[in-house]
Amino acid sequence: MSFGVFSGVVTAVLIVIFIGGWIWAWSAKRKPDFDAAARLPLDDDASPASAFNQREGQS
Repeated sequence: MSFGVFSGVVTAVLIVIFIGGWIWAWSAKRKPDFDAAARLPLDDDASPASAFNQREGQS
C-alpha cells in the first residue's frame, strides 16, 4: 500500500468520524442536554463575592 492510498483511507475514515459526531451532536435526543447547559449561567443565583463571603463566615 503506497503512502497516497494510506493517506486517502485515513482522510476518508476521519471524515466519516467527523460527520458521525456532527450528526450525534445535532440529533434531537441531545437537545435537552444542550438546553440544560445553556441555562447553567442563569441558574447560578449567588455572585462569586457573596459565595466567598458565605464560605468565610462573613455577612
